[in-house]
Amino acid sequence: MGGAKNIGHFLDLYGPHGFDVRLAGLCDLAEEGDFKRGLERASLGSNLARADLESLGFYVCVADLEDELIRSLGAASVERIVDAQGELGSFRTLQKQPAWQGRPTEEQLRRFMGSGARRKIRYARLLVDGLDLTRVPRPLERVLAHV
Repeated sequence: MGGAKNIGHFLDLYGPHGFDVRLAGLCDLAEEGDFKRGLERASLGSNLARADLESLGFYVCVADLEDELIRSLGAASVERIVDAQGELGSFRTLQKQPAWQGRPTEEQLRRFMGSGARRKIRYARLLVDGLDLTRVPRPLERVLAHV
C-alpha cells in the first residue's frame, strides 16, 4: 500500500464505491486513527472503535507487525534468522550503541529491522516463514481468517 496514509486511496479503489471487494488489513498501533478515518470516509462506519475495525476485517498490531512476529518467535529465534542473513554483526553493533544498551533484545531487534534499506520488508517475510503455525500473532491470524 505504500503506508497507512494511503488507506483512503485503496478504499476508494476497492471499497464500496469502487470494485466493492471483501476488504481486510493490518495496521500498526500508531496508524489506527488513519485506518479509522479512512474507513469512515469510505462509508464503512462512524465513530469506529477497535471492535468495529475488527468486524470490518481490519486488525491492529501491538506496536507493529514486526513486534508481533518477534514476540511470537522469541528473540533467540529471530537472532538466528538475522545470523542466517549475515547481519548478526550489524545487529550486535546496534546493541552496543548507548541509546540501545540495556534495552530488551526484542526492542533492539525491532529497531534493527526498521533501519537499513528495505530491511523491514525483507525480514517480515523471513519472520513469517519461521513462524510455528500454532503461534501466529492474533492480528495476522485474524486477517488471514477474514479473507
